[in-house]
Formats: sequence, structure tokens, C-alpha cells
Amino acid sequence: MAHTSARDGAPFEPVQDRFSVQARRRPDAVAVSAPDGTLTYAQLEKRSNQLARRLMALGVTRETPIGLCLERSAVLVVGALGILKAGGAYVALDPSYPAERLEFMIRDSGSRVVIARPSLARAVRGSATVIALDPGLTTLDTETSDPLSIDSRPDDLAYVIYTSGSTGLPKGVLVEHASLVNLVRWHNSTFSMSETDRTTLIASPGFDAVVWELWPSLTAGASLHVPPDDLRTDPVALRDWLVDNGITVTFLPTALAETVIGLDWPVRSSLRYMLTGGDALHRRPGTSVPFMLVNNYGPTEATVVTTSGVVPVDAFSDEVPSIGKPIEGVHIHIVDEDLNPVATGEVGELLIGGAGVARGYLNRPDLTTARFVHAGVGEQESVRLYRTGDLVRFRPDGELDFLGRVDEQVKIRGQRVELGEIETILNGQPGVRAAVVDTTKNPSGEQRLVAYVVPAEEAQRDPEILRKNLARKLPSHMIPVEFVWLPELPLTAGGKVDRKALAMPEVVSLSRPADGSAPRNELEAVLVTIVAELLGLDTVGTDQNFFTLGGHSLLGAQLIARIGDTFGVELPLRTLFDHPTVTDMAVEVEQLLVAELTAMSDEEAERLARSLGDSAA
Repeated sequence: MAHTSARDGAPFEPVQDRFSVQARRRPDAVAVSAPDGTLTYAQLEKRSNQLARRLMALGVTRETPIGLCLERSAVLVVGALGILKAGGAYVALDPSYPAERLEFMIRDSGSRVVIARPSLARAVRGSATVIALDPGLTTLDTETSDPLSIDSRPDDLAYVIYTSGSTGLPKGVLVEHASLVNLVRWHNSTFSMSETDRTTLIASPGFDAVVWELWPSLTAGASLHVPPDDLRTDPVALRDWLVDNGITVTFLPTALAETVIGLDWPVRSSLRYMLTGGDALHRRPGTSVPFMLVNNYGPTEATVVTTSGVVPVDAFSDEVPSIGKPIEGVHIHIVDEDLNPVATGEVGELLIGGAGVARGYLNRPDLTTARFVHAGVGEQESVRLYRTGDLVRFRPDGELDFLGRVDEQVKIRGQRVELGEIETILNGQPGVRAAVVDTTKNPSGEQRLVAYVVPAEEAQRDPEILRKNLARKLPSHMIPVEFVWLPELPLTAGGKVDRKALAMPEVVSLSRPADGSAPRNELEAVLVTIVAELLGLDTVGTDQNFFTLGGHSLLGAQLIARIGDTFGVELPLRTLFDHPTVTDMAVEVEQLLVAELTAMSDEEAERLARSLGDSAA
């Protein structure tokens, strides 16, 4: 049965049906290529049909939630497609999340079935039936692969993605097929997608950008390529992989994109568009970059993308790039506290309406009512709008500036974080009498989390214990970088936590724990300087772990590059994960230097020693 979308009267065709059309047209074309295998359109059609039939035999029907707990892979694509073909809605689960968080999401979503790798089956089973899919998908061999005739309607649920919640628990966002189809139509039209395109799957499985990477590619007949995990956060290696694989359209999270656009790009690059989003973009591409950089904005509640715009080429401009204009099928309003429109150039809260707006939050009617409102803006009739809590303003050219948040929600490495969720869990830890979480910025402008903790009497003040306890419940990007010990939380006259007082330098400096061991030689001293500058700290201890100090894989790649520039050695990124302290890094660098010195002439060795002395000074 054909449905008509409310957006423009065009025939409604869900993404799984559009994929099947492509599979019939070009069965032998590559649909997905990943480290775990390559599938043609015909093979992906067959395997997803088999999975759909397995799910239907387990009682899956329209809108049944199915957990999808797989890393970036060809199997992930089979899982998502098979769930939609069975009429179900997939619940995006990142296998890197703590087991307790995954268990909550499975239970909260009502997922009676979870699709996972065999190695993850035990960790996610709970009360759900687990379908363990091996890379060869041999577990599906007994199922028939005949096409299915499930009729998805525009208002049927397509997927659920969890975001951070202010109450201490993540909240599931419900997105319908019509909203997903609107995103796909806009994308494929705007970026002229065709069967000749080669796209990427790079975002984390629990991040809504995966939705954007996956469905436009498969519905356009393009081929989707998954890079090896060790390349995904290494800017130079990722650039080379994009070039070598002839990628034409890619999405990179903001922090990674800002680094990659600063690299030298070979003329042979096939890349047409680099899409970015998830955080505030501060950098523009230079004139030598052979592709268009497109900055995008959109909350999960508005189906990934709300506004989009090409970033003009000018690497030396100090003007922050805009977040573009609303995409097709979406309308926006910028309003004051009384929901009255503000003038061009004035700051207000962004409200989103149209085809991209989600159904609401799963099992949270109170929050859904508060954030998804029916309101008339100005003289316009009442429509359904999502209140983003984001502060923006119109530029004279109609594009938007993003200026921050109305509430305490922040972005950490492109992921949306409610400070209240972290605070709730932190305040439940043994030895914590009171705690709040806030953010600071390092010199590069990247947000990082800081916990201010009032310990219970005689409690041990050990940040590592708190980190380990939080890691059982929270993903890594939600664990504070620093823990500051206070005798009491500073309060305003009204009895609320005085966050401005928390940020006062004297409070932090008097309360911060010891910095760890001092460097024992010039090599360690240079490394301490490099690491501290990169993390935006005054100093670091030689025995402190780079990652517990706030480092992550992208910063790690920058650290390896700086070490290479300083010492003239080539360290693989893996070295940092195996040796994350300055002491351990120094040993690795020293071994490489000794090997190079052995192969050098006396004159070359003397020059190297002098240059290292200059670096230390």
C-alpha cells in the first residue's frame, strides 16, 4: 500500500523498501565493505531477509523494539536492515558502553530480542533473547531469503537512540519512518548521491550520525565503507585510507574534521564532500583542500540534521563558521522566553518543527510534554515544535550562529551530555557527601568535565576509585577529567550552587590533588611539557595516565605527531594505548633514539643531540 508523506505529497517509500529496489537494479554492486567482510546488494538483501524472518518467528511485528549491539561492521548493516524489514524498530546500543548501562537500555526499551556478536551475547543477554551473529552470518543459513511484504507506515517507529538524561538515567528518543525518509531525501538530493558514490561508516554505533551515514548510502545504491578501528581516530592514516579507497562523501565528528582539513591532500583524492557536526566548528578549510566542508547541526530529537551549510574556504578567517540554514522539510523559530520571535541578530532559543521532529521520549511522557510542545510562534498557528534549549541567532544572510545552551547540557567530544546525569551517579558513590559537575575548556577550546567533590568524613580522596566506579555506569566521554576536593560546595544567597565560585582559580588550585611524580631527566621533561600543553594543564606527573587526565584517541594522535616532530621518531598510535604515562613513553622514545643514533655518523648524532637540547630548553 502506498502512503503519502505530510511534507510534500510525494509517495512514501521507507528506507528498507528503497534499498530493495537498488538490490534488484544492481545485485552485484558492493553495498558494504568492512574489515569483517564485503557484501553485495544481493547478498545484503538475502541476509537481511533471513534475519527478518528469524525475528518474525520470534514474534517481532510492527514497532517491536530490537536491541542492536554491534560495532561498526557489515554485520551491523545486516542487523539494522533486517530489523526494519521485520517491521521492528532498532535500538542503537554501543557495545563499548558499560554493561550496567546496556542492561538499562535493553530493559527500558522493552527489547525482548538483542542482536549482538557471539562475544557480546553473555554481556547483554539480561532477560532478552540474543541472536548472536558471527562475521560469516552462518547462523542465518537455515532461514529462507524470500522477500518480505511488511508495510511500514510513515508514523511507524524506525529506531530508538538514547541520549544523556538529567535525572541520572539515559532517555530514549523515538524516531519515525517519515522523519528518517525526510533526512534521506534531503541528503541524496543536496549532495547528488548516486550509485557511483563511495561513503563511510565512522561514527560510534550509539551516536545518531550512524543513521545519517547508513541510510542515504544504501538507498542511493552507493557503496558503504568501514575503516579499521585503528585508523578511525588517526588523522593522517584516515586521510590516506579515504584517498586510497576513493571515498567521495564522508562524515567526520567535528574535532576529527578540524584536524583532517589541516592536512595536505593529494590531487588524486576523490572526496567531494566532508560532512561534519556534533560540536562547535572553529576552523575553516584552506584553499588547497580539494573538497567541500559542510557544517551541520541537529539534535537527536530532530533526526540528526536540522541545519546545514557549506563552510567557505578561508583558513585564516577569525569568523566562526555558521551552522547553515534549515534543511528541506524542516522549519525553525528563534524565540525569547515567552516564545515571541526575536529580530535578526538577537539571541534566542531554537525551536524546530516539521518532518524531522521525533515522536518523543520513550517511557517519559512528562519530559515529552515539556520538550515537544504545541505552540503558536508570533502570529503563526499552533504547531508541534521541539524546544532544543540551544541559543542561536540569525545572521543577515539567513544562516545561523550557534552560541551555547540555555541549561546545563554540554557537548563532550561531539556527544551530548547532561551534567545532572553524572552528578546523580557521582552523589551516589560511597565516600561522597556532595558533588557537582561543570566544564572547563582547554587551550584548543575543547570542553572537558570537572567534578567538584565534598568527601564524607574520613573518606579516601582517590580520584581513581571514583573514575573506576563511574566507568561501570557511564561511557568514557561522561567521566570527569579532573576531581577537585572541596570542604563545602559554594552557595549563592538563594542557596543554589555558585558555579562561578567553583571556577575561581584559588578554589581549584588549593583543592586539586597532587600532580604525581616529577620528571627524572630531560627526555621526560620535554614529554611532560608536550602532554601538559596538549591537555591544557599546568603540568602532569610522569606516572599519570594520559587517558585518565582527559586524553582520548584524537588527542592521542596529536600527541604522537608532536612527539614525532620534536624527536624525529615515528611512534605508532598503538604505543600510547600500551604505554600511556610519560615514564613509559620516554622508554619507547629512548629506544627509537638509540636505534637511530647507532645508525648515524658522529656528526649526525651530535646535531640530533643539540636539537633535543634546544627542545628541552
